[in-house]
Amino acid sequence: MGVLSKARNFERVVFAQDPKAELRAIIAIHSTRLGPALGGCRIQPYRTEEAALDDVLRLAESMTWKAAAAGLDLGGGKAVIMADPARDIDEALLRAFGRVVDSLGGRYITSVDVGSNVEDMDEIRRETRWVVGVSPAYGGSGDPSPITAEGVAVAMRSCAYQVWRDPSMKGRRVGIQGVGKVGYHLAGILSKEGAEVVVSDPSVDSLGRAVADFGVETSPPDQILELECDVLAPCALGGVLNEETIPRLKCRVVCGAANNQLAQVEDADALGDAGILYAPDFIVNAGGLISVADELIGWNRDRVLRRVEKVGRTLLDVFHIAQVRNIGTARAAIEYAKQRMRTISALNR
Repeated sequence: MGVLSKARNFERVVFAQDPKAELRAIIAIHSTRLGPALGGCRIQPYRTEEAALDDVLRLAESMTWKAAAAGLDLGGGKAVIMADPARDIDEALLRAFGRVVDSLGGRYITSVDVGSNVEDMDEIRRETRWVVGVSPAYGGSGDPSPITAEGVAVAMRSCAYQVWRDPSMKGRRVGIQGVGKVGYHLAGILSKEGAEVVVSDPSVDSLGRAVADFGVETSPPDQILELECDVLAPCALGGVLNEETIPRLKCRVVCGAANNQLAQVEDADALGDAGILYAPDFIVNAGGLISVADELIGWNRDRVLRRVEKVGRTLLDVFHIAQVRNIGTARAAIEYAKQRMRTISALNR
């Protein structure tokens, strides 16, 4: 299926340009059946516009399932800005993007993502109220990465229970691919729980920070997927689990924060055939969405953490569906999300 064919399954796809601000962006709204579409703004120097469109469509659809499975009254959407976050981002570009978001009248709510940060959201907020993940100074929750990491840790305990009937991570060897925003905090949580943590990242600074703060081991980036470990946690970019990499894995569980870890949904079946339990990424990494969504009613940390704890129960329900129906965990997670959408949509009618 081509990229444009995929777009036909979306409620709205907006291409935006502002030559004066050097803005080139795409906003994809996959579904608003449960509420306005909420999803982060990814800033990345895509090779082509087609590559950017393919990415935003995949990410927006995943946000629909993530919001539904997390029990939120939100739909799924995503935005990408085709730019280098280290060189091209300035006030004019961000405010131009904010005006595009505002023109959608609340159907899409933006937030932080790869390449964007809280300070960027504060700039966007000057043009629209349809933004979350802003700084506490503006009533926001700030960086959602620590909350996302908490949710990943909760999910790992459920995976440990599913496989070893013991939710403790003490003594478990965990390989973390990527110690940026989320992976760093995850390394700290697991180290505190007594796990044996091995981290990998192409950034020497990120790697050094994790080693200095938590005393973790390191692995070269090109070897982390082949690490002998109990749990592999992909916490970088997507597509790392595919027909080439899956045969090389030497773990029992895959449970990480990266979006779209599977190159295609069928790769979850290949993981199952290899005896590896796959924790669907949009269930595992929902903590950040739960946190920023709470800003819409007035952010409360205790309320957010209580909701994040439910990620573990949801994951066990998904594993049960997969076993009963004899399907992969990725398909089971989508079915779980779709069932909630059907149920709540019927109530609304």
